[in-house]
Amino acid sequence: METVKYQSGFGNHFETEALEGALPVGRNSPQRCAYGLYAEQLSGSPFTAPRDTNERTWVYRIRPSVRHVSQFSPLDLPAWVSAPDNTPATLPPAQLRWGPQPMPAEPVNFLTGMRTFTTAGDVRSQNGMAAHVYLINESMSDSYFFNADAEMLIVLQQGELIFDTEMGRIVADSGEIVVIPRGIKFRVALGTSDSDDGNNTPQASGYICENYGAKFELPERGPIGANCLANSRDFLTPIASFNGDDSKCTVTMKWCGKFYQCQINHSPLDVVAWHGNYVPYKYDLRRFSPVGALVYDHPDPSIFTVLTAPSETAGTANVDFVIFPERWAVAENTFRPPWYHMNIMSEFMGNVYGVYDAKPEGFKPGGISLHNCMLPHGPDADAFKKAVDAELSPVKLENTLAFMFETRLPQIVTKLAAESATLQTDYADCWSGLEKNFDGTPAGAQRNTNAP
Repeated sequence: METVKYQSGFGNHFETEALEGALPVGRNSPQRCAYGLYAEQLSGSPFTAPRDTNERTWVYRIRPSVRHVSQFSPLDLPAWVSAPDNTPATLPPAQLRWGPQPMPAEPVNFLTGMRTFTTAGDVRSQNGMAAHVYLINESMSDSYFFNADAEMLIVLQQGELIFDTEMGRIVADSGEIVVIPRGIKFRVALGTSDSDDGNNTPQASGYICENYGAKFELPERGPIGANCLANSRDFLTPIASFNGDDSKCTVTMKWCGKFYQCQINHSPLDVVAWHGNYVPYKYDLRRFSPVGALVYDHPDPSIFTVLTAPSETAGTANVDFVIFPERWAVAENTFRPPWYHMNIMSEFMGNVYGVYDAKPEGFKPGGISLHNCMLPHGPDADAFKKAVDAELSPVKLENTLAFMFETRLPQIVTKLAAESATLQTDYADCWSGLEKNFDGTPAGAQRNTNAP
C-alpha cells in the first residue's frame, strides 16, 4: 500500500498546507491570498448551528468552485437508486440473503459499478439512507464526482482503493472504511494491492451506506466511560495536496436522486491549503476495541456501534454503523451467539471477511443479508445446536468481520436486488431444523443446567 501521511482525530479542527505560507494566519478571507489563491468556505451545517455541531472548512484553491462546474446535462446511472424508489421490488416481506456479487465483464468504475440493494426514507427531505454494493475494475482517470444528496460511508471488502479528494489523498484497503461528506469532490482509483480474477485484472468491491440525514458521529459511551469502542485518535484525515493540471475532465454530481455531468478544462482537486472540521476521513475497523459481558449473558449489539447518524428522536438513529469484529467469547452459562429477536430497526448486513458466528454457512464474504423491521431472525439451526451443546471455555472469534447498516426506517428492496441471480431463495430454510424441544414434565425442568 502507498505510504500516505494523515492527521489523526475525529471531529478535530485541522489545518494543513501543501505550500508553505498558503494558509492565512489569524484570518479566513484576506484581501489577497498567497500564491494568487482563492479563499472559499465549504459549509456542512447551517451557519447558526451550535458550536459543537457547526461544521465548515476554509479552502484556498487555484480556482473557486464556480469554475469547477459548467452547464450540466443529465446522466443515466440506472443501477444507482435513491429513496423513494419509484420502481421497487414487489417481494413480500421476508428475511433475505444474497451471495457475493460477480464482477462485470465490462469496464466499471466507482460510478458505473454501483448497485443499489435497498433504499429507505426520502433523499429530498434528507431523511433515511440507501445501501449499495460497488464493483470496480477501472479507475476514474479523468472524471470526478460529488454527492449533494448524502454523506457516503464506504466499507472496503476486497481490494485497495485510492481516494483523491479536495482535502487530499486517502488510501484504504479491506477492513477499513472511508467517509466522504456531501459536497466534497473526489475520484476513486484502484490501488496496487487489488485482487484480480486470475487474469491480472485489478478489481475491488465493497459496500456503501449513502446517509441522507445528519452526519455520522461517534456514539456516546455512557457508563462505559472514556475508553474503548472507536477511539478518536484512530480516525485519519488527509493532508493538503493539489492537482494543478489544465486538462479536460468530467465532473458528475448527484442531486435529489438524479445524476448530472459537465465538462471542464482543469482538475477540481486544486486545494493548496485548508483548515476546518468538515473533512473526509478513514478508519481501520481492526482498531475497534469491543467490550462485552465478563460473567453471563451478553449486551445488545449496540455495544458494537462504530458511528451513528442521529435523528430528531433522541436515542433513535437515522443510521447506525455496527461491526462484529474479532473478540473473545467468555460468558458462562450463556447462549453465546446473537439471540433470536425481532427488531424495530432494519438491518442491512455485510460480511467483509471470515465466518459470521450466527450464520457459519451461506453468508460468504461479499454477501448481504436483510432483516427488515419486525421480521424475526437469529442463528441458524446448526449454530443453535452447536451453541447449546458446547463446552463453555473461553473462545476467540478470529479472522472475522461483519457489519450492519441499521436504520429506524424500513429498507425497500430494489428491483435489481430482487432479480439478482445471487438472491438465496432458500435462505429461510436455515431455520427449518429448529424443532420443538419442549418438555413440560419435571424432568424437562431439570434440563436447565444454567440456573444460578
